[in-house]
Amino acid sequence: MQSEKTTTNQDPMIEPARPGLSFRILTPSAGSGHRLSRREFMGSALVATAGARLSRASQTPRWQFGCYTRPWAQYDYHVAFDGIAAAGFNYVGLMTTKSKTSLIISMATTPKEAAAIGGEAKQRGLKIISMWADDDAMGTAVGLKRLIDNSAACGCPYLLLGGTEEQRADAYYKVVAECCDYAQSKGVVLTLKPHAGSNPDGASCRKTIDRIGHKSFRLWYDPGNIYYYSDGKLDPVNDAATVDGLVVGMRVKDFRVPKDVELTPGTGLVNFPKVLSRLEQGGFSHGPLVVECLDHGDLPRVNAEALKARRFLETLTGQKL
Repeated sequence: MQSEKTTTNQDPMIEPARPGLSFRILTPSAGSGHRLSRREFMGSALVATAGARLSRASQTPRWQFGCYTRPWAQYDYHVAFDGIAAAGFNYVGLMTTKSKTSLIISMATTPKEAAAIGGEAKQRGLKIISMWADDDAMGTAVGLKRLIDNSAACGCPYLLLGGTEEQRADAYYKVVAECCDYAQSKGVVLTLKPHAGSNPDGASCRKTIDRIGHKSFRLWYDPGNIYYYSDGKLDPVNDAATVDGLVVGMRVKDFRVPKDVELTPGTGLVNFPKVLSRLEQGGFSHGPLVVECLDHGDLPRVNAEALKARRFLETLTGQKL
């Protein structure tokens, strides 16, 4: 920034930066005979305050808070986008919606249409962070590449795979392996989540990811599903120790016995502080935290629960939006 004019011929000294400021303040040198006027002093203070605010705003947050569209599945996806934005989230995950395919983006979606959906999210101050993969596309490399193209077109960096049952696993993951290089070329990471079939927990997901051995195939952790698919017997705090070095994102999903995940995070059995702490210990120290489920109810209730979920993430991480 330009220095202020002074009434002395001596050059001003540069005062060392003070804690909390990202720049230096120019002050006259000792013995210069110049004193700051009230106007000059107030001007310097205002510049310092503005600079501090800009510095804080430019810092990249450790965690990316988002919410999937699943709780608004009975409505058009625009309703979900509006509710997620109103709740204060910066990111949205694409899942179910009221449509012919029950998905927002599927294999039938064109890249042009996907780009338009990304634009609609952006108009609401949202960025698409994760997209559920259309199961119908997972049978061939051609189908998966279409999803990768759509993911890239809408600006989504993570394409979420649910895995498959044991008898189809070899063919399913052969397709995944064939598409990893393509995904990397498009700036998309394929992510596997703990789910039914051959990938119900962290250990089984690890075997698959390690076998394929590609940096564009990683894990999207889901503590609620660890409980769900073990009938409440496997605590995700313990399971999290099996996935060190693999996790790039987490579905923030809770669990209630006997088999219920349709609840707002923080109201069930998952000990999220311990789960996140263990994942951090394994290398997941920053990245997406995306809420999947909320308590049931009419639209005002769902929107209110979304706000509660965003505040829960703030409390969990100590990071404010």
